[in-house]
Amino acid sequence: MSTSEGFAPTTRPVPLGPHFGRFELLRLLGKSQCSMCWLVRDPRSDREWMLTLPRVQPVGALAQQRWLFDAQQALRLDHPHLATSVELSAQEQWPYLAVDRSARVTLAEWLTAHPNPAPIDVVRLLCQALEGLAFAHEAGVAHRDLQLHSLIVNDARRLQVMGLSTASPVPEKKTATAPQAPASGADLSLLADIDSPQSRRDAAAQDVLACGVLLHRLLTGAAPLDEPDVAKVVRRLSPLGNEFLRLPWSTPHPIDQPLRAIANRATASQPSQRYVNARSFLRALQGWMEAEALGKEGMLDAMFERLQSVGLLPAGVGMAARVERLASMDAQHTEEISHHILQDMALSFALLREVNTARLQEPQGIPSTPVLTVRRAISMLGLNGVRRAANSLRLWPGPLSEPNARALRLLMDRVRLAGHVAQALRPAGYDGEVVFVIAAMQNLGRLLAQYHYPEEFEQIQRLIQAPPAATEADAGSTSKTGWSEAEASYAVLGIDIDTLGAAV
Repeated sequence: MSTSEGFAPTTRPVPLGPHFGRFELLRLLGKSQCSMCWLVRDPRSDREWMLTLPRVQPVGALAQQRWLFDAQQALRLDHPHLATSVELSAQEQWPYLAVDRSARVTLAEWLTAHPNPAPIDVVRLLCQALEGLAFAHEAGVAHRDLQLHSLIVNDARRLQVMGLSTASPVPEKKTATAPQAPASGADLSLLADIDSPQSRRDAAAQDVLACGVLLHRLLTGAAPLDEPDVAKVVRRLSPLGNEFLRLPWSTPHPIDQPLRAIANRATASQPSQRYVNARSFLRALQGWMEAEALGKEGMLDAMFERLQSVGLLPAGVGMAARVERLASMDAQHTEEISHHILQDMALSFALLREVNTARLQEPQGIPSTPVLTVRRAISMLGLNGVRRAANSLRLWPGPLSEPNARALRLLMDRVRLAGHVAQALRPAGYDGEVVFVIAAMQNLGRLLAQYHYPEEFEQIQRLIQAPPAATEADAGSTSKTGWSEAEASYAVLGIDIDTLGAAV
């Protein structure tokens, strides 16, 4: 950072001595390249406080005003997972933020007392951090130096983020596009406009990446890349660096595939493959926790609840009128009725699911083969059964927005095409309708994800697609390839798409 911005060009902290103003310094709780946290005793209240200070002292009144202004903006935020300050001030031109100790410890201290916490405890703590950060980011405030000493935990394992916007600038030289300090004597209100919206978005993205680094740190029990400073790790990853970070197979506790995929996506080698914001990262971890709480069928249970509210898939346009016309046809024309119904994927799946569910609920006896043709389902349910199944479906496009409805229609067209190709390639003697239905069923998980979780399905598709090489050197790198569909669906939904379709 250039000296024209009012900050010293060195990271060497000024010695604080045994006292810092009126505070008695008890011990250093943690430090990074850009911030430090001290445990102090306040003689006025005879209480212990935690002071967060920039690692580099701001030079000049304007730089100090900027620090205090940013910290004051952050303190206006009120959220259960953002720490509340008891004092914001400066001592000998050194600004600080004070938080009451109140039976709380930094996450670094908590890990000393609770080494190698279970994955569910790790995820629960990180979710609280992400909730606070998501709220701050949506208000235009970033932390900028998320570390173990900037997260505090109480006896009930309630975590809060401390020290928003209190880190000193990274002491590396920036490009000419870095924000310039206002001229001496500029009004304090101008300080709010120093950082552009893009720089705030970049800072929020760095916070989310820092959370991914912290997740690796907590799950492995070791400093990622052998570097305890989280911000330094972040700067060694793309786009600022060229190193990559993946969860090792040797960890203190077994890590299941969904959580492993989430952790690896959080620090993916390509920024476009990472979580787009704190909320999306939070949703992925919450989905994993829900599945853990409900058992391995947790995500499926949630899916079945959605089936009750929005249906399996939306019925095609004009489907109700077509069903009424079909119901008026002679019952002997089952083949022709089946042909028409197969044009509507939602109704086809609804009939097959209804008839097979009924067969599964019959008293156990001689094993029966599943019904794999719509014409047999019609014969078993009758035309009144077809009408009931049609009336149970949501009309197109259901709860989908217009863009998501277009995406679902395109996917349905591709599934139908896959079915017709399978029919054309089937060996002699195989029933064409059975082959078509099986080909469609192999894509049921994708259809369900596109209908019930369209934003998440779009994220899965982005992860699967290999990003374009930015340079010639990147073109030969295996780390630039896209994810497998299973890895991507685990990272976003917490379940494999094929498992989702098979269960439904």
